[in-house]
Amino acid sequence: MPSATVDFTVQKYESTHAIPGTVWNTLRGYARDANVLLPNLEKINALERSSGRFVPGQLWITCTTVHPNAPPSVDFVLGCTDGALGPYPIFIVSTLSHQISFDALRCRLRSMAYTLHLSVPSSRVYSIFAQETITRLFATNWTEFTSIPLAPSPEYYAARITYCTKATYKDRHMPLPGLGVELRLATPADAHQVADLCHGFAAESEPFTLTEEGALREANLLFHSGQVWVHVMHDLDQGFQIASIVAVTRSSDRVATITKVYTSPRWRKMGCAERLTRSVVAHLLQFKESVVLYVANANPAAAKVYSRVGFVGLDEESQSKPVAGVDRWLELGFDRKYVRLGHW
Repeated sequence: MPSATVDFTVQKYESTHAIPGTVWNTLRGYARDANVLLPNLEKINALERSSGRFVPGQLWITCTTVHPNAPPSVDFVLGCTDGALGPYPIFIVSTLSHQISFDALRCRLRSMAYTLHLSVPSSRVYSIFAQETITRLFATNWTEFTSIPLAPSPEYYAARITYCTKATYKDRHMPLPGLGVELRLATPADAHQVADLCHGFAAESEPFTLTEEGALREANLLFHSGQVWVHVMHDLDQGFQIASIVAVTRSSDRVATITKVYTSPRWRKMGCAERLTRSVVAHLLQFKESVVLYVANANPAAAKVYSRVGFVGLDEESQSKPVAGVDRWLELGFDRKYVRLGHW
């Protein structure tokens, strides 16, 4: 049964078949922000359709405003789902404008947090990732309901969401004299080198580190799914070496999301990440309206690289003139003495 207040309802769903069309349409209408939810939702929906059974262990919670003289509008969609390498954080997508009152925002998130508290073990919620204000409010409510505090260093990931379209994309030729360069999808022959770079990326993404075995598993998942591109250096003395990788693991009809960019320390300062990212974005924009990624607030060098490719809202001018659709997102983690860490 929905839980109701004066003007909004909160509802939970354990099967994609039960999710109303209004929710699907809303997520598709906000496909950039919904990149953390929509692709996985569509994947689970396809599995349920092909198998005729619902996929266990998945949960979605929606918050919908009820209007007296207009159709209901979906304010939030929360996902508590699993990925190939483990449970995902709690993802929350919002459609509300920044003009919503603080009290209205707080009431909605509190009701959603309480519904989640009644629906899953407290240990399942190891972190929350959403727009910064939403994350902080939801985390406060979650601690109130469960008595689980935030981790001693709770800010797992503080970033801006940004996007590139055909209109903003910036082409650029970046030769490397004396070295052969190849930009392509990874193949099974690349598995161990890709795994090394996945391991390096995870080592810099505390607490979501990977063992060497886990990194190899991730690499195999990526190239079997056609989700990882490589920047290959051809060296006469050492043969070919993979200098950089770009992974695109979330994709919906109109939006693709770059989820991993990493360059081997040996090949840094040579433009590898920019060269490969630009190539991947150009390829994706043949089929998608936009390409999305998150850039860490603490990584201004990466922001400059992505800005040169055509991702918006990352240059110095944008700091004083905000760009629509470029918002601050935050992942807050809970004390790992009380939760089971997943991976994403």
